[in-house]
Amino acid sequence: MYNIPRHEAIGNLKRLCVWLEELRRRYNDKYVVVKRDFLDEPSGKAERSTTLDMTTPSLSSRPSVARGEISEEEPIRINSGYRSPQLNKAIHGNANSNHMTGCACDIRVSGMEQALRYAVILMDYADESKQEFDELLIEKNRYGAIWLHFAVRPANNRRKILFINA
Repeated sequence: MYNIPRHEAIGNLKRLCVWLEELRRRYNDKYVVVKRDFLDEPSGKAERSTTLDMTTPSLSSRPSVARGEISEEEPIRINSGYRSPQLNKAIHGNANSNHMTGCACDIRVSGMEQALRYAVILMDYADESKQEFDELLIEKNRYGAIWLHFAVRPANNRRKILFINA
């Protein structure tokens, strides 16, 4: 199915990506996963093993990555971005969907906690940068899947924030 955005939609996607890059950076700054390599010496052998430290660092600063530690940044995973009108109709999307103009994306999350953290980061960025967004929706379907729908228009943003349980 034809799903190639026009120039206007590409411009909108670029604007959206600025927000997504900021979301990725801030999420990783606050909730970084650190791999630690250490030598296991109780057995008398020097064996390399790896553990994951999933602790949440101080909100004021990112933990420094010490020798033997590797910072692993998590990507933002997009389930859906631009949709042509034909594709939007085929998947029964909203007739006025921001996806059709390249202004919206659906972000995969690992659960409600991550969705809420993403939402707070995006709202904080809007406040700090004095920019507005159009929609920030935490959606859950009848099968229990949760995702974050986020949209930024070039103008007339509504700052619509909702939980949607379909």
